[in-house]
Amino acid sequence: MTERNELERLNALDARIAKAKATLEPPRAAQDHHSMAQIGWRMVIEMVAGLGVGAAMGYGLDILFGTMPIFLVLLTLLGFGAGVQTMLRSAREFQTGAEADAAQRADGEQRDRQRGE
Repeated sequence: MTERNELERLNALDARIAKAKATLEPPRAAQDHHSMAQIGWRMVIEMVAGLGVGAAMGYGLDILFGTMPIFLVLLTLLGFGAGVQTMLRSAREFQTGAEADAAQRADGEQRDRQRGE
């Protein structure tokens, strides 16, 4: 009988500690530290950078070899492909980060529910 009372007291103490910790923790933001606009601008800049680097290298090679449109067109297309690949990599990175945050939040909520029972 005393063991049961002690167990109930420990559970009540654990609940009070969890409640106190919840009041001390800062509220979670609805989004990451990145806003959606920042993510969009990052992707646009990556795309433009790929195009710009490819076009600059192609133009330089065309001037060097005297073959005006060939390298400009080819390296601009390669720069476009590199920009798209970098954009997709960034999108995947943000998506996996968001999924990890959601999983962590779900684990925390599940632990809170288990403590309450």
